Amino acid sequence: MSARILVIDDEESIRFTFERFLTAEGYSVTTAESCGEALARINETSFDVVFADIILGDGTGIDILREIRARGLSCPVIMITGDPGVETAADSIRLDAFDYIPKPINQESLLHAAQTALKYNALNEEKEKYRTNLEAIFRSVRDAIITVDKDAVVIEFNEAAMTMFGYSRNDRGKAFSSLPEICDGRCAQILAEAIKIGAPVEVDRLECRPANSAKRVISVRTYPLVGPQSALAGAVMVLRDDTHVADLERELTEQRQFYRIVGKSGPMQKVYSLIRALAAVQTTVLITGESGTGKELVAEALHRAGERSHKPLVKVNCSALPESLLESELFGHVKGAFTGAVRDNVGRFHRADGGAIFLDEIGDISPMIQLKLLRVLEESEFERVGNSAPMKVNVRLIAATNKNLLEKVGLGELREDLYYRLKVVEIRLPPLRDRREDIPLLVDHFRNKFNPKFKKTIEAISSDVLRAFMKYPWPGNVRELEHTMEHAFVLCNQDIITFDHLPPDFMSAPGIARRSPEDTRAVDSQAILEALDKTAWNKAKAARLLGMDRVTLYRKIKRYHLTEDTPRC
Repeated sequence: MSARILVIDDEESIRFTFERFLTAEGYSVTTAESCGEALARINETSFDVVFADIILGDGTGIDILREIRARGLSCPVIMITGDPGVETAADSIRLDAFDYIPKPINQESLLHAAQTALKYNALNEEKEKYRTNLEAIFRSVRDAIITVDKDAVVIEFNEAAMTMFGYSRNDRGKAFSSLPEICDGRCAQILAEAIKIGAPVEVDRLECRPANSAKRVISVRTYPLVGPQSALAGAVMVLRDDTHVADLERELTEQRQFYRIVGKSGPMQKVYSLIRALAAVQTTVLITGESGTGKELVAEALHRAGERSHKPLVKVNCSALPESLLESELFGHVKGAFTGAVRDNVGRFHRADGGAIFLDEIGDISPMIQLKLLRVLEESEFERVGNSAPMKVNVRLIAATNKNLLEKVGLGELREDLYYRLKVVEIRLPPLRDRREDIPLLVDHFRNKFNPKFKKTIEAISSDVLRAFMKYPWPGNVRELEHTMEHAFVLCNQDIITFDHLPPDFMSAPGIARRSPEDTRAVDSQAILEALDKTAWNKAKAARLLGMDRVTLYRKIKRYHLTEDTPRC
């Protein structure tokens, strides 16, 4: 497509000369004799180069130049002047004219000026295209982008930065460190480090709280900007909002651990769902399950997930106190109510007012306590020992038992009406033997718990111990597993727990037979292989991991004929 050139001059001979010379070179030429006609032509089409006489009948070429620039057009404008020394020629250059040519017109000078201007225009359009594309990318990227100079003064930022962190256009030209802090100054430190070392700096998962905005989790990528001769010109910082990703990861973690309850198995997912469903309602809940399954933890989770979490959760072990003391503990007493009652006592129900009360081992309470408890459930009131004045309370009741309450109802040991009052909704906790896939999670949980407690760095249990854990019936459930792990931590002075560190009761249980010499060799060799694999077969590190010297380790490797190809159990 031939270049389009506009020639503006009030002398017909000049217009004719320009048109003849430029058309002969293959250019498309349009002429105008006045400012008005020229502006009309500019309204109709776009031009690659404009030649304009300085002196026109209805204005000046400078007026044309001003109008072209006011419209945002970037085409080169070359002024035509009969006297290149006049002041208006210099003014035209100051006003961004590309060049000027003198009259009379010389064909060679004209064509050279046109060619130079067209080359400039082509480069300028290419540059503008890249700038426009970059600006479009800058606007469309969802990540916040901030560019600064070598003194960390803000040059530019995109819409995402303004939306994400509350920046405004007025913040351009300010030092980045002077902008409102979004992550306790960490972003400013990261930016300063990237500029100082002239190399990328990447930091994941910073917790930030921008002004007037919710907390965000962002990942920061900062890269140096290099100018001419590879000189550092500044840096670009890209901030990605990973809040959604972090929330998803937290949600996944919560599926493995709900409050302090650990487990990812199907039965535990049902328990979690039930806790979530019951958290927002204030109905009475009965938690059932064998001893050691975590009934108290479920009660805590129910309370913390609900609307009463800011109020107390009062716990009572009903089997730990005789009837007389339990009545006083639950409902309180007045001074002189019985021998030893030297002052008024506030009962547990009163302390739990507005919150919740957890009655553990509810199946062990006496008929008299059952009757009083039934009144609390039906009328939300009770009487203190030694006082007939009723007291009103607003308490959510959470009860737990490892007994079969329906069987106790049949034996006449538990009131039927109380049973149904307690069992509005039941959360049945599975025994550990019914959720064995949670055992590795629980082992890691207790390992992370006991390492700081005992000031140790135990990294794992051996595969043989894990297999034994997976086979063992765990009559004491999670509590028994915790005690077994704690016993092992006390005895273990290396980085892997083996059979030697487990309690005698566990080792003598059915199915956990004492090891023969061959078994000992197998366990020993597998522990050594695990340590060697963990340390990439660095024998010095593996020896430290196993708590033995290198000579002993070398001797065992030779005795058991261990290599990197030895089969793992």
